[in-house]
Amino acid sequence: MSPKKPDDSERVLATNRAARHHFHILETFEAGVALRGTEVKSLRGGKANLTDAFGAMKGVELWLHNAHIGPYSHGNLQNHEPLRSRKLLLHKRELRRILGATTRQSMTVIPLRIYLRGSHIKVEIALAKGKKLHDKREDEKRRESDREARAALSSRRSTRDPR
Repeated sequence: MSPKKPDDSERVLATNRAARHHFHILETFEAGVALRGTEVKSLRGGKANLTDAFGAMKGVELWLHNAHIGPYSHGNLQNHEPLRSRKLLLHKRELRRILGATTRQSMTVIPLRIYLRGSHIKVEIALAKGKKLHDKREDEKRRESDREARAALSSRRSTRDPR
Protein backbone atom coordinates (compact mmCIF):
# COMPACT_ATOMS: atom_id res chain seq x y z
CA MET A 1 0.00 0.00 0.00
CA SER A 2 1.54 3.33 -1.05
CA PRO A 3 1.32 6.42 1.16
CA LYS A 4 -1.15 9.12 0.12
CA LYS A 5 0.24 12.21 -1.51
CA PRO A 6 -0.76 15.45 0.21
CA ASP A 7 -3.31 17.41 -1.78
CA ASP A 8 -1.82 20.87 -2.42
CA SER A 9 -4.80 22.20 -4.34
CA GLU A 10 -6.31 25.40 -2.99
CA ARG A 11 -9.95 26.44 -3.07
CA VAL A 12 -10.71 30.02 -2.03
CA LEU A 13 -13.63 30.19 0.38
CA ALA A 14 -13.75 33.96 1.02
CA THR A 15 -11.74 37.03 0.01
CA ASN A 16 -11.36 40.54 1.37
CA ARG A 17 -11.52 42.52 -1.86
CA ALA A 18 -11.50 45.93 -0.16
CA ALA A 19 -8.23 45.23 1.67
CA ARG A 20 -5.96 46.13 -1.24
CA HIS A 21 -7.95 49.32 -1.82
CA HIS A 22 -7.69 50.55 1.78
CA PHE A 23 -4.22 49.28 2.74
CA HIS A 24 -0.64 48.97 1.48
CA ILE A 25 0.10 45.25 1.84
CA LEU A 26 3.67 44.88 3.12
CA GLU A 27 4.02 41.22 4.12
CA THR A 28 1.75 38.16 4.06
CA PHE A 29 1.56 35.09 6.27
CA GLU A 30 -0.33 31.81 6.12
CA ALA A 31 -2.08 30.97 9.37
CA GLY A 32 -4.17 28.09 10.56
CA VAL A 33 -7.37 28.96 12.35
CA ALA A 34 -9.03 27.27 15.33
CA LEU A 35 -12.60 26.52 14.24
CA ARG A 36 -15.60 24.61 15.54
CA GLY A 37 -17.29 21.88 13.50
CA THR A 38 -20.25 23.94 12.32
CA GLU A 39 -17.88 26.74 11.25
CA VAL A 40 -15.98 24.34 9.00
CA LYS A 41 -19.21 23.13 7.37
CA SER A 42 -20.40 26.70 6.92
CA LEU A 43 -17.07 27.81 5.38
CA ARG A 44 -17.12 24.90 2.95
CA GLY A 45 -20.57 26.16 1.92
CA GLY A 46 -19.11 29.62 1.20
CA LYS A 47 -20.80 31.52 4.03
CA ALA A 48 -17.97 33.84 5.10
CA ASN A 49 -17.35 37.57 4.97
CA LEU A 50 -14.01 39.26 5.75
CA THR A 51 -14.97 42.86 4.99
CA ASP A 52 -14.48 44.36 8.47
CA ALA A 53 -12.20 41.65 9.87
CA PHE A 54 -8.86 42.38 11.54
CA GLY A 55 -6.25 40.63 13.63
CA ALA A 56 -5.23 41.67 17.14
CA MET A 57 -2.60 40.42 19.55
CA LYS A 58 -3.75 39.27 23.01
CA GLY A 59 -0.62 38.50 24.97
CA VAL A 60 1.42 36.24 22.71
CA GLU A 61 -1.54 35.00 20.64
CA LEU A 62 -3.07 36.44 17.46
CA TRP A 63 -6.86 36.53 17.23
CA LEU A 64 -9.13 37.17 14.25
CA HIS A 65 -11.98 39.56 15.06
CA ASN A 66 -15.14 40.53 13.11
CA ALA A 67 -14.79 37.71 10.56
CA HIS A 68 -18.39 36.72 9.87
CA ILE A 69 -18.97 33.00 9.32
CA GLY A 70 -22.68 32.42 8.86
CA PRO A 71 -24.48 29.80 10.95
CA TYR A 72 -24.58 26.31 9.51
CA SER A 73 -28.00 25.64 8.00
CA HIS A 74 -28.33 22.16 9.52
CA GLY A 75 -26.80 23.14 12.86
CA ASN A 76 -28.66 22.60 16.10
CA LEU A 77 -28.33 24.27 19.50
CA GLN A 78 -24.56 23.71 19.26
CA ASN A 79 -24.30 26.09 16.26
CA HIS A 80 -21.56 28.72 16.49
CA GLU A 81 -21.81 32.48 17.03
CA PRO A 82 -21.15 34.17 13.63
CA LEU A 83 -18.84 36.99 14.83
CA ARG A 84 -16.88 35.22 17.57
CA SER A 85 -13.12 35.78 17.85
CA ARG A 86 -11.02 32.96 16.43
CA LYS A 87 -7.44 32.10 17.33
CA LEU A 88 -4.91 32.19 14.49
CA LEU A 89 -2.20 29.55 14.58
CA LEU A 90 1.29 30.74 13.65
CA HIS A 91 4.89 29.92 14.52
CA LYS A 92 6.44 31.84 17.43
CA ARG A 93 8.88 33.71 15.19
CA GLU A 94 6.00 34.87 12.98
CA LEU A 95 4.04 36.00 16.03
CA ARG A 96 7.06 37.95 17.32
CA ARG A 97 7.49 39.60 13.92
CA ILE A 98 3.82 40.61 13.81
CA LEU A 99 3.90 41.86 17.41
CA GLY A 100 6.94 44.03 16.67
CA ALA A 101 5.44 45.47 13.50
CA THR A 102 2.08 46.28 15.08
CA THR A 103 3.55 47.93 18.18
CA ARG A 104 6.62 49.76 16.85
CA GLN A 105 5.63 50.52 13.28
CA SER A 106 1.87 51.02 13.79
CA MET A 107 0.82 48.43 11.23
CA THR A 108 -2.45 46.51 11.09
CA VAL A 109 -3.11 42.81 10.65
CA ILE A 110 -5.86 42.12 8.12
CA PRO A 111 -7.09 38.87 6.58
CA LEU A 112 -6.89 38.74 2.78
CA ARG A 113 -8.59 35.41 2.13
CA ILE A 114 -9.74 32.15 3.67
CA TYR A 115 -8.95 29.08 1.63
CA LEU A 116 -8.90 25.32 1.76
CA ARG A 117 -5.46 23.71 1.34
CA GLY A 118 -5.96 19.98 1.16
CA SER A 119 -8.29 19.31 4.08
CA HIS A 120 -7.07 22.25 6.20
CA ILE A 121 -8.65 25.69 6.33
CA LYS A 122 -6.06 28.47 6.20
CA VAL A 123 -6.22 32.25 6.47
CA GLU A 124 -3.87 34.49 4.52
CA ILE A 125 -3.15 37.48 6.73
CA ALA A 126 -1.15 40.57 5.90
CA LEU A 127 0.80 43.22 7.72
CA ALA A 128 -0.58 46.39 6.24
CA LYS A 129 -0.42 50.15 6.55
CA GLY A 130 -3.50 52.25 5.86
CA LYS A 131 -3.64 54.26 2.64
CA LYS A 132 -4.31 57.97 2.67
CA LEU A 133 -6.94 59.48 0.40
CA HIS A 134 -4.35 60.78 -2.08
CA ASP A 135 -2.86 57.26 -2.36
CA LYS A 136 -6.28 55.87 -3.27
CA ARG A 137 -6.74 58.61 -5.88
CA GLU A 138 -3.32 57.85 -7.42
CA ASP A 139 -4.20 54.16 -7.66
CA GLU A 140 -7.50 55.00 -9.34
CA LYS A 141 -5.74 57.32 -11.86
CA ARG A 142 -3.19 54.61 -12.63
CA ARG A 143 -5.92 52.02 -13.19
CA GLU A 144 -7.85 54.44 -15.43
CA SER A 145 -4.77 55.24 -17.57
CA ASP A 146 -3.96 51.52 -17.92
CA ARG A 147 -7.55 50.84 -18.98
CA GLU A 148 -7.38 53.63 -21.59
CA ALA A 149 -4.04 52.33 -22.91
CA ARG A 150 -5.45 48.82 -23.31
CA ALA A 151 -8.50 50.22 -25.11
CA ALA A 152 -6.30 52.26 -27.46
CA LEU A 153 -4.18 49.22 -28.27
CA SER A 154 -7.17 47.02 -28.96
CA SER A 155 -8.82 49.64 -31.20
CA ARG A 156 -5.54 50.13 -33.07
CA ARG A 157 -5.26 46.40 -33.70
CA SER A 158 -8.81 46.14 -34.99
CA THR A 159 -8.40 49.04 -37.49
CA ARG A 160 -5.19 47.74 -39.12
CA ASP A 161 -5.26 46.54 -42.71
CA PRO A 162 -4.83 42.77 -42.94
CA ARG A 163 -2.29 42.57 -45.83
